[in-house]
Amino acid sequence: MKDIIHQHLSEAGATLERFMGNPDNIASIENAAGILAGAIKNGGKIISCGNGGSMCDSMHFAEELTGRFKHDRPALPAVSISDPSHITCVGNDFGFDEVFSRFVEGMGSAGDALLAISTSGNSRNVIRAAEVALEKGMKVVALTGKTGGLLAKLADAEVRVDGGKYSDRVQEVHVKVVHILVELIEQEVLG
Repeated sequence: MKDIIHQHLSEAGATLERFMGNPDNIASIENAAGILAGAIKNGGKIISCGNGGSMCDSMHFAEELTGRFKHDRPALPAVSISDPSHITCVGNDFGFDEVFSRFVEGMGSAGDALLAISTSGNSRNVIRAAEVALEKGMKVVALTGKTGGLLAKLADAEVRVDGGKYSDRVQEVHVKVVHILVELIEQEVLG
C-alpha cells in the first residue's frame, strides 16, 4: 500500500512541476482569467460544463464564484450545467451530445463566457457546447489535457495539462487551476 501511495503522490508532484515549469501555462491561466473576468465586468456571466470529475470541477468553480472562496464578497454570476433534470431531459429527447449545448443555447448570451472542461479535449457534448457558445458570441475558455483535442481549436484560451496516460493527474491540476482562476477573477472584478 505504501508503494502505491508514494507512486501516486510522486506522479502528482511531477505533473504539477512540469506544468509550473512551462511559462506558457502561466500565461494561459492569466489569459483565461482575463476572459472570464471580462465577461463579468461587462455584465455577463460564466457558464461551466464537463463530464464526471470535470463536472465536479465545473460545479466547484461556479459555487466558489456564487458563494465565496477565501473571503466574504459579493456573489459573482456563474452557473454549472449540472441540473439532473435538464441533463436527463435533453439526453432523452436529443441525445447526450446535446446536454450542454441546449443549456448554452437557452441561457447563454453574447458577452458571456463558457468554461469548458475535458481532460481529453474530445468530449463531444463539451465540444458542442463550445460550438454553440461561439455561435452566440460568447468566449470559450477550455481546461484540457493530452493534446487538447478538438476543444483546443475552439477555445479563445486553453489551459492544457500534460498528465500522462490517465486523466487523474490532469484533473488534479485542473482543480488547482480552478482555484487560481477564481482568485484572479475576484481580483480583476472586485479589486
